[in-house]
Amino acid sequence: MKLVVFDCDGTIVDSQAGIVLSMVHAFTALEMVPPTREATLAVVGLSLPEAFAVLAPQADRATRAALAERYKAAFRELKHDPAETEILFPQAKETISELAARDDHLLGIATGKSRRGIDRLFEREGWHESFATIQTADDHPSKPHPSMLQRAMLETDISPEKTVMVGDTTYDMAMARTAGIAAIGVAWGYHPVADLERAGAHLIVGRFEELPQAIADVLALESSAA
Repeated sequence: MKLVVFDCDGTIVDSQAGIVLSMVHAFTALEMVPPTREATLAVVGLSLPEAFAVLAPQADRATRAALAERYKAAFRELKHDPAETEILFPQAKETISELAARDDHLLGIATGKSRRGIDRLFEREGWHESFATIQTADDHPSKPHPSMLQRAMLETDISPEKTVMVGDTTYDMAMARTAGIAAIGVAWGYHPVADLERAGAHLIVGRFEELPQAIADVLALESSAA
């Protein structure tokens, strides 16, 4: 049995428009200068406290907490606008369905999103039965701490050499490396491919439909190395 753990934002869903707009709202609401789009996308994958520590390093803890609350409120409001709904990347639904149907694969999630956000996405896509383990920022330290992956492996009783992380950020790659598992980077996300490679990605895929073969290839390499 193999465990394939996915990041969410930037890997499965393209939610960058909502993320950037919510960040602008949070900063302007507190009469602060918003970060650039590039700076905002660079912290996608971090939990909110860590993200605001990067984006507002001079702010005190209370201000960062207020920014986080404003961000969450703005993001919830945007969900009421169909134009801002999180969009699946091309072939994400089909590939996840293919992997979930295999007898020798279990799927997991390790994300900086809240459990509420994941539940909303899974309800929309009908994915509650497709994923065996779900780890969110509600219950773990921020990436790249390996806690989410360690818990996912514990819950599924699958060893590191049979586990792979699929993500779009350097935080995902570093988290996988720290947990001792294989890492596959996706080229369509929020961090450049060169950065993913420097962070330790074993393989990079350019399209979602390339994932099943990439998973097989990287886990075969891990098994032979072990």
